[in-house]
Amino acid sequence: MADTKKPAQEKEKDPLIIRELKFLGGMAVQGGWRPPEALPEVAFIGRSNVGKSSLLNLLVRRKAFARVSRTPGRTQEVNFFQVNDELVLVDLPGYGYARVSKTKRHSWQPLIEGYLRMTSQLRGIVLLLDIRRDPNAEDLAMLDYLADLEIPTLIVITKVDKLGATARRERLTAVIDTIEVDEGQVIASSAHTGLGRFELAEAVASLVTQPAWRRQGAAPALEEPFDDEGDDVSLPYGGDED
Repeated sequence: MADTKKPAQEKEKDPLIIRELKFLGGMAVQGGWRPPEALPEVAFIGRSNVGKSSLLNLLVRRKAFARVSRTPGRTQEVNFFQVNDELVLVDLPGYGYARVSKTKRHSWQPLIEGYLRMTSQLRGIVLLLDIRRDPNAEDLAMLDYLADLEIPTLIVITKVDKLGATARRERLTAVIDTIEVDEGQVIASSAHTGLGRFELAEAVASLVTQPAWRRQGAAPALEEPFDDEGDDVSLPYGGDED
């Protein structure tokens, strides 16, 4: 688990040097417009207001490239950002509480599911969790869904600067124990201090060199998603506010 600053290392060799950055557009409905699938894609997902936009801004070293909002549910489309001519970062709508209509939230499930199952260039997912919150049923459902699809998944624990050193260590351990993943999958981060940026950039740069998680052009898996215990595995969108 990454929880140390590496300022000298970052200055020496940045794993993800940003020479050109542009917003390509957003996909609003399943099967709607999206940019050509010409470059490797890494997607970011998490609960509403977990800090996705702030983390993306940290990763690309821009203060306001991805719009940061205090309003849960601000991201309402699948947004695509091209980095150099090397990769595309994808910002997915947050799940959980959002200040949008229930109908809108329900529309996100087929949108996100269609993206995850049918994108031929997807290399991996970055799932964000807030260090101050215990992973809830929606977080665990998302982890189960991604595991069911066998999509490589990196966990980023956000907002670690909000806690002192002792509380931070305790919370990191608690979150990792709850989600039952290897520590090597987890990065502790802070958009405020820059902690974790090097490790995240390194992980993203590594992901884009890997083959797509399924064969390009293969038909999406449309069977009913169940886990090993026979429980339904579905995306955590469309539920009531908590």
